Amino acid sequence: MPLPQETLAWLTEQAGVAPRNHSIWKEALTHGSMGEDIDYQRLEFFGDRVLGLAIAEWLYEQNQEAEGKLSQRLNALVSRQSCAHVAREIGLPAHIRLGKQARADGGLESDNILGDIVESLIGACQREHGFEVARDMVRRWFADALEGRAGRSKHPKSALQEWAAGNRRKPPEYELIGRDGPDHAARFTVRVSVHKVGEATGEGDSKQEAETAAARAFLAQYG
Repeated sequence: MPLPQETLAWLTEQAGVAPRNHSIWKEALTHGSMGEDIDYQRLEFFGDRVLGLAIAEWLYEQNQEAEGKLSQRLNALVSRQSCAHVAREIGLPAHIRLGKQARADGGLESDNILGDIVESLIGACQREHGFEVARDMVRRWFADALEGRAGRSKHPKSALQEWAAGNRRKPPEYELIGRDGPDHAARFTVRVSVHKVGEATGEGDSKQEAETAAARAFLAQYG
C-alpha cells in the first residue's frame, strides 16, 4: 500500500525536498505492529547517529563551553523525550503506520515510538537526500530547544529531562505504581524520581498521560 498523498506532502514540507524513494519513507513510518516485513528500527538506529552528529556540530559552532557542558546539552537534546516532543510539534502521529491494537493501547502517545520514528525519519532523509538536507531538517525541528526561543512551552517530560541534565543529575525514572478501573476506562498512576532530588506522582487515562502529569508535578515542586 503506497503512502497517502497527504503524508507525501507532509514529508516534502519536513525535508524541504519531495520524496523520491517512497519505500524508504514508508519503512521509516512503519511500526512492527503492522505485521509487515519492514519496520522503522534499522533506520532509527542509523538516524540516531545522524541526529547526534547534527546536534553536536551545531553546539560546537554556537557555543564556547567546555566539553562537559556540551555533552550535557547534547544528551538532553537528543533524548527520547526531546525527540517525542519534536514529533508532537511537527504533527508526526497523524502519519505513523501503527497496528490496530498498538493504536488502541495508546501507541500514538508513546514517547518511545514517537522518539524512535523521529530518528528513523532523520535516517531516511540522510539516506535519500544526504547529510546537509538531514542536518537542515534537524535544525528546523530542534530550533526552539537549540536556540532557547521563548513563546513555545516544552513538553513536561522534555523539560524535566533537560532540567536533570542541566543540574548534573541522572535522567528521570518513571514507575507505574497504580492502575485502576476497567480496560476501557483505566486510570494510571506514575511516580517520577530524580536521584538525590525527589519524586512526584501523576495520574492519567494512559501511562503516557500519567508520566506527563508526574513530570509536570515534579517541575512545579523542584524546578
